[in-house]
Amino acid sequence: MQDSTIAAIATAPGAGGIAVVRLSGPESYAVAARVFRPANPDRTVAGAKGYTALFGTFLEGEDAFDEGVALFFRAPHSYTGEDVVELSCHGGSAVARRLVESCIEAGAAPAAPGEYTRRAFLNGKLSLTQAEAVMDLVSADGRQGAALANASLGGALARKIAAEKEDLTSLQAHLAAWVDFPEEDVPELDETHLQAVLGSVKDELDVLIRNYDAGAVLREGVDCAIVGRPNAGKSTLLNLLAGFDRAIVTPVAGTTRDVVEQAVRLGDIRLNLFDTAGLRDTEDVIEAEGIRRSWKKLDEAGLVLAVFDGSEPLTREDLALARKCAGRPAIALINKEDKPTRFDAEVIAPYFAMVLPVCCQEEGARKLIASAVARLLGTNQIDPHAASLSGQRQLAAATRAREAVAGALEAAAGGFGLDAVSVCVDDALDALCDLTGENASEAVINEVFERFCVGK
Repeated sequence: MQDSTIAAIATAPGAGGIAVVRLSGPESYAVAARVFRPANPDRTVAGAKGYTALFGTFLEGEDAFDEGVALFFRAPHSYTGEDVVELSCHGGSAVARRLVESCIEAGAAPAAPGEYTRRAFLNGKLSLTQAEAVMDLVSADGRQGAALANASLGGALARKIAAEKEDLTSLQAHLAAWVDFPEEDVPELDETHLQAVLGSVKDELDVLIRNYDAGAVLREGVDCAIVGRPNAGKSTLLNLLAGFDRAIVTPVAGTTRDVVEQAVRLGDIRLNLFDTAGLRDTEDVIEAEGIRRSWKKLDEAGLVLAVFDGSEPLTREDLALARKCAGRPAIALINKEDKPTRFDAEVIAPYFAMVLPVCCQEEGARKLIASAVARLLGTNQIDPHAASLSGQRQLAAATRAREAVAGALEAAAGGFGLDAVSVCVDDALDALCDLTGENASEAVINEVFERFCVGK
């Protein structure tokens, strides 16, 4: 597969100032020479050095259809580790498509999704964790999420795991010598040192696993259900968070009968908001279906904002909603703080992580809610420049490693012998190698890169 030369548009679809078509593979320069003519007749594509650029004309056969710049990279000093040529044309999608078609007619093959980054991984330019960070960085929708992805792309996670592997490998070498060569004069492993090394590795893995959910929220956002009785202020809250009138707000109960969706940015978190139908008993078939969908969204959401009317006494429906939120990442918003309070918030407080008095018509409530959400989801505790896990594959591998290290500690403390400890340390090392991709099978590699889009 890597003997071929591939071509694809590397920039986002649609109109723009420029579009970039990327060639990678052993025939990149030859293909480029067939579709690009330098403006300076004394310059040639074949003679272009790496990290240089030429201005010229793009061709389809002998038909010139655009002008632009060709940027050259010589193997192995390129993103993929192969010869790479990036052709920058004007950003109309028709022009970019024609340039790709010209490259294919000149001998290139269409690139598969993620094939450039896959080649970078296979050629040793990126570790598997760094390759996964490329997609996280491309899809990041916030500053902290982008910073987390950039830290992983820079090797923060790879370095962290490498340090843990080094400690475990050194420990395992001593264990293997002690267990396998009893006739040799191998010094006995100090139990304090054993406990210290295993404990340190376990603590580091605990931190990575504990911060996974918050990191995922920063990278991917979270689905957030806005729930409550009719006229509690749910749609007003949606409009406040969205920054414009996304939902209809009227004094008439039951105005919202279906789930209204809106993606918003709250602080550095993307919330996929779902404004739901007011929760109450009703004979209206359409409204009843909306309420059924409201309960379903509450069950599925990664965050619940339950809105209560602070100007009215607590009702049976309010209490039922509060109980439904028990044990969930849910915040109770006691709305209409600008009016006399008649709502007994202490009754529902045990069912929520936080209870906030707010006025959803005031802009200041947005900042208050943003701070509460960040505390609840743990994103305010994340160092965006530190190592972090991304995706279920990395989490599963880190969890297996952590369990194996914990097993080694238990074996040592329980007097099961150093051979039992050694087996557990071996399992931990295997799991860490799975995490970094050193033991990655073709199926795992395919699973990683199937998330990518063409051109990456």
